[in-house]
Amino acid sequence: MKKLAGVLLSALVIYVIFYDLNHGTLPVGHNPSMEASTIPSAETDAGFFEKKVNPGETVLSIIELNLDGPIPVGIDQVVSDFSELNNGLQPEEIKSSETYKFPKYSQDN
Repeated sequence: MKKLAGVLLSALVIYVIFYDLNHGTLPVGHNPSMEASTIPSAETDAGFFEKKVNPGETVLSIIELNLDGPIPVGIDQVVSDFSELNNGLQPEEIKSSETYKFPKYSQDN
């Protein structure tokens, strides 16, 4: 009887693992894709904004606050855009109490 229970329990565990790997058990939300783009300077006020950096702020946190949400482009794109706007300055080199230019991004649906 114990062997039968062990075999049934093993079969159940194998089935659960198989089902989880193939179908998953968490619901998948289908979010509409968003296309991100940099606002060109010919359109709305130059495609960047200036801000004085406070202690503890980073380039990413400042841009997220400006957007009121997550950044719609990759981090490497943000680093490249920030460096281009600030004469090659890397985001790691910013100092508090200094004013820098930060790229503006839009979320087009």
